[in-house]
Amino acid sequence: MAKTAATPLIGFFKGEPSDYVVVHKAGRLVRHGAGLAFWYWGPLTSLASIPLSTIDVPFIFTESTGSFQPVTIQGQLTYRVVKPLVLAQALNYGIDPLTRRHLTTDPEKLPARILNALQARVRAALAGRSLEDALRESAQLANAALDGLREEAALAALGIEALNVAVQAVKATPELAKALEAEYREGLQRRADQAIYARRAAAVEQERRIKENELSNQLALEQQRQALVDLEGQNQTRAAEFQARANEIWLGPWRGTEARTLLALAFKAMGDNAQRIGTLTITPDVLSGLLAAPREG
Repeated sequence: MAKTAATPLIGFFKGEPSDYVVVHKAGRLVRHGAGLAFWYWGPLTSLASIPLSTIDVPFIFTESTGSFQPVTIQGQLTYRVVKPLVLAQALNYGIDPLTRRHLTTDPEKLPARILNALQARVRAALAGRSLEDALRESAQLANAALDGLREEAALAALGIEALNVAVQAVKATPELAKALEAEYREGLQRRADQAIYARRAAAVEQERRIKENELSNQLALEQQRQALVDLEGQNQTRAAEFQARANEIWLGPWRGTEARTLLALAFKAMGDNAQRIGTLTITPDVLSGLLAAPREG
């Protein structure tokens, strides 16, 4: 690792708990660990510091879906270093012990490498989805990309572990977004129209059922009325028949009796009930007719 002109002969270094410090002396690894504090011989000692804390990297990709429609994916990747010694061997994390700045730009290349791997996984996940599915399934897309990153051999070779992929937005181009919005609005309008038609049809059907019920009730009432009239007629007929038979039985004993006798009996009955008779008029025609009637032999 390169040295700066300001490197002291003897120095003291105290690392942070979130930094993994790797110490080489004359090209030989002498110590490593998190938050180390030690004295060192400047001319022969090289220091490297690898951050152990989680790192958030925002990203924004433009990829094509399985239906060959472009979409923009925006989100955030979270990762951490789980094998700092492996990473220290793969990239130069050497630092100036005084300023603690990295001596090369290798640490800045790490997020780009991880994002390249992430973009490849996102591209693979989008290949099996249509535009509509991609817009709806952001969570599934994020999970698929995270699972792919955890199986990525290049990240394992760097000692990196992907912790989370959060897809915050999946957006189509403005033209496609407008087309989808128009289609969705048309679908909503069709469903609203169908709901109105269904409500009207239900109202018509309910009205028909009400009318049928009223007609059924009216028909039942008419049938009951007809049955009542028939029953009344039958009762009146039977009453008349019974009355006729009663009259016939009552008049039976008097059929052979002479009219004058019947008239005499009638006058006798009226006499017995004279107190009930207010006025009685017997015309001469009635008497003369009765008196002139021939006697039966």
